[in-house]
Amino acid sequence: MAAIGIIGSGSWGVALAALLHKNGHQVTIWSAFEREIESLKTTRKLKTLPELVLPEEMTFTADLAEAMRDKELLVTAVPSIYVRQTAKKMRPYCIAGQIVVNVAKGIEEHTLMTLSDILEEELPMANVAVLSGPSHAEEVSRGLPTTCVVGAKDKATAEQIQNLFMSPVFRVYVSPDILGIEVGGALKNVIALAAGIADGLGCGDNTKAALITRGIYEIARLGIAMGGKFETFSGLSGIGDLIVTCASVHSRNRRAGILIGQGCTMQEAMDQVQMVVEGVYSAKAGLELSQKYQIPMPIITEVNQVLFDGKPASEALQDLMLRDKTSESSALLWEKD
Repeated sequence: MAAIGIIGSGSWGVALAALLHKNGHQVTIWSAFEREIESLKTTRKLKTLPELVLPEEMTFTADLAEAMRDKELLVTAVPSIYVRQTAKKMRPYCIAGQIVVNVAKGIEEHTLMTLSDILEEELPMANVAVLSGPSHAEEVSRGLPTTCVVGAKDKATAEQIQNLFMSPVFRVYVSPDILGIEVGGALKNVIALAAGIADGLGCGDNTKAALITRGIYEIARLGIAMGGKFETFSGLSGIGDLIVTCASVHSRNRRAGILIGQGCTMQEAMDQVQMVVEGVYSAKAGLELSQKYQIPMPIITEVNQVLFDGKPASEALQDLMLRDKTSESSALLWEKD
């Protein structure tokens, strides 16, 4: 049995807390908001996961030192925009070699740092890893079969995390490609916004398949230019996570996109979803990265224009369809020119 601290009391953190408890571990959930902690203590439920009842043995606290003290593993499960400020708060209590596995997905705007980069900068004493893949909290909390991948700098750390999370309904693979895992996890949210916008415009399955296929092509080209590996983008944290986020009823990014396609502004859509829409925060970073590495990313470019420049969604879709003619893959050679 391991002592584990969950840093964040949102749907994903709570779903993983329940999984880890069922695996036999001692779990403590932390939130910065005393009101949330009191609600969890009293009701043992989270309104976004209505079927899940949290066990009496689980501990809840608003004291970060208590959540981190003597923990074999810390799971950072706060929204990506709060990772840096949360890590700053964690620093006084983090000990040398303590494993911190990040489960949020995003890239910091302006610095263009991945979330593991941020954690390593703010917690230089920690052993930072990531866990990602096609894994909606709603389904994990119900015990539906799910697969994810753990990325770490050394195999022993990855396998230690794998052993803690692995269960009959939660299969975990290991990978050394932390960068590729994070790029795929962050930018798939932007493509999911595009998929939702297409749904909101009344497009069909053909459009969705095109966005998923061309979306992973954009993400992979950028990720490989940044140093990620092709195999990662064809795996769980790449095409796997992209498929589920573009197609699922649980996807907040797709839901926000649908509202935008139906005529809502970005802010109106976020207000209706009532949860953090990570793709909105990753979109600008994705565009900046495409410019930095000189990788054309037409879908992500159009999403940015719809979100931040007021471009009508129908016009963005038409511009994607009417771009200059090109080959599907520049790497393939013709037998005859």
